[in-house]
Amino acid sequence: MVEIRIIAVFSFFLASAAGAATFNKDILPILQQRCQECHRTGQIGPMPLVTYRQTRPWAKAIRESVMTRKMPPWFADPRFGHFANDLSLSKGEIDAISEWVDAGAPEGDPKDRPADREWPLEWQIGKPDAVFEMPAPFELAKSGAIEYQYIILPTHFPDDKWVQRVEVRPTARDSVHHAVVYIREPGSEWLRDQPAGRPFSLQSTPDHRPNPLSFTKSDVLLVYTPGNGYDSWPEGMAKKIRAGSDIVLQMHYTTGGKSTTDRTRIGLVFAREKPAKAVYTLQMSNDRFVIPPGDADYKCEVSGTLPNDALLLSLFPHMHLRGKGFEYMMVDPGGRVEMLLKVNNYDFNWQLNYKLAQPRLLRAGTRLVFNGYFDNSKNNPRNPDPSVEVRFGEQSWEEMMIGFFDVAVDSRLSKADYFVRQR
Repeated sequence: MVEIRIIAVFSFFLASAAGAATFNKDILPILQQRCQECHRTGQIGPMPLVTYRQTRPWAKAIRESVMTRKMPPWFADPRFGHFANDLSLSKGEIDAISEWVDAGAPEGDPKDRPADREWPLEWQIGKPDAVFEMPAPFELAKSGAIEYQYIILPTHFPDDKWVQRVEVRPTARDSVHHAVVYIREPGSEWLRDQPAGRPFSLQSTPDHRPNPLSFTKSDVLLVYTPGNGYDSWPEGMAKKIRAGSDIVLQMHYTTGGKSTTDRTRIGLVFAREKPAKAVYTLQMSNDRFVIPPGDADYKCEVSGTLPNDALLLSLFPHMHLRGKGFEYMMVDPGGRVEMLLKVNNYDFNWQLNYKLAQPRLLRAGTRLVFNGYFDNSKNNPRNPDPSVEVRFGEQSWEEMMIGFFDVAVDSRLSKADYFVRQR
């Protein structure tokens, strides 16, 4: 024990003399800004990185992850677009971490340590104004496929609510592939004959396509995925929940070798006043592709035109285990093509919502073109089976190609009104 302390002290003085990076002065500020949102107790990161004692055993693994840009998870090509939630490290930050590890990962002078960053204890959005919870825990078996589960949660709101911030908190994070929170407006026929307050499933068709009853035009409040657990909109923009609406949870569970339960909650923070802009989640998808066995670079495309002007706020690509890249492009009415987002090295385990640093005005008639790229070869380590052709389907061993995007429009327009094309 004495010998270890002597070595540690010697390493500290050696690093100080050489001017090497230290944890307290150089590394902790990076962790606070780029990593601790996930890597702290109770969050999705597998280990906390708040103190030196917690971080030191992972020093070499951290260096490897940041040098290969696996961490922090950020997959947008820096040549295209600027995003408010960009967590990618600068070259200087990567160099500092590398130098710190090369110097023996010294702790440094305690006087250099910044104050701990204050993080919310539970809800990332702050104290919710309303919380909706699954009425009972959902039982998850050790193995086997689980059909999508739907849970209808009446809001009983007597008047319209404008949601400024929303968060989804599963209790079984490792088993939740995704959760989509829909706003079912009063009078909607979608799932009207299904029971409220308890989970139910809609059986897939014999050819494994989604049940037609699952299709809806209801707006999405949030798509929860690993890396995308909450969202917020600036002052003057919010999501509308009409009086008497229901929240419909669509839960996609995956089994992980042990029995567990999940009881997901949704927290809402309301805007203080009616906003000028309503936020709607739109999507374009291709569900008619067939990926050949062994194809390492299969391209899938979808396109469409905007019916009216809108402010583009964010871009959220969704694929499964064979997904490897995604592109969002726009073609303005004059024919000019612009890349809005190019995702390289798509990671099924970190599905991110790329939020524009500045909202972008898209004029009516603007054509959007989305490309998805898939690797169905044996060189894809996540590929469930490279010997089979792959089609659209809900389970993770099948595939999806969906480009979600949030837009803001005049708050007097409903989502249906927005899609009425002007002559």
